[in-house]
Amino acid sequence: MNVFAIGDLHLSIKSDKPMDVFGVHWENHMEKLKANWHQVVSKEDLVLIPGDISWAMRLKEAQMDLEWLNQLPGRKICIRGNHDYWWDRPSPLNRMYKHIYFLQNVAYLLDNLAICGTRGWALSGIESEDKADEKMISRECIRLKLSLDDAMKRGAKEIWVMLHYPPNEEGHMDSPFIELIKQYPVTRVIYGHLHDEESWKKAPIGSCDGIEYHLVAADYLEFKPLPLAKVELKINE
Repeated sequence: MNVFAIGDLHLSIKSDKPMDVFGVHWENHMEKLKANWHQVVSKEDLVLIPGDISWAMRLKEAQMDLEWLNQLPGRKICIRGNHDYWWDRPSPLNRMYKHIYFLQNVAYLLDNLAICGTRGWALSGIESEDKADEKMISRECIRLKLSLDDAMKRGAKEIWVMLHYPPNEEGHMDSPFIELIKQYPVTRVIYGHLHDEESWKKAPIGSCDGIEYHLVAADYLEFKPLPLAKVELKINE
């Protein structure tokens, strides 16, 4: 089984939110994504999607986008992004789609490998006087810890973490998320959210302290799922 990652799909079948307003590279992005996906992902594979899945505001409006994603090859594991306002409690969502798993507060196990994650938050909030930012960072750290602890309780030997926001920002290299992640056997951190060349240049990418950091925003990847690893495990659909 091959594991891929790509985030920030920003699907908008029903919502009136064309992505080409953000640049010509977003023109017909769903067609590009679908074609590239079919080239590399098979039904036995796994795709990690760190948030911003659909522009829809409500679940009813997101269903066409989620069904479109459900029909693509492979099993998908998703976390919530900052634009996923339609995201409801994960249990009902997980009953709705056969090939999509909505991850929140728990871990997804593949033998000894666990996939954990949470949305995260903008780390500029650390220095903000806005108590709401401080509260959100604290809550997201709690959610990530719940996911990581669930992985350990279930016998994980290796953990990959998905965040929507970057795990750190320029000037905040020792973020609360990084501090937490380093307490567990985390070997990869997969994130998105960033959509311009300036932020891509500053993004944590590559190896640091034994952890590989992967930026997988769809436009950064030119709408091609990024291969992460091959795992000796088959998903039974």
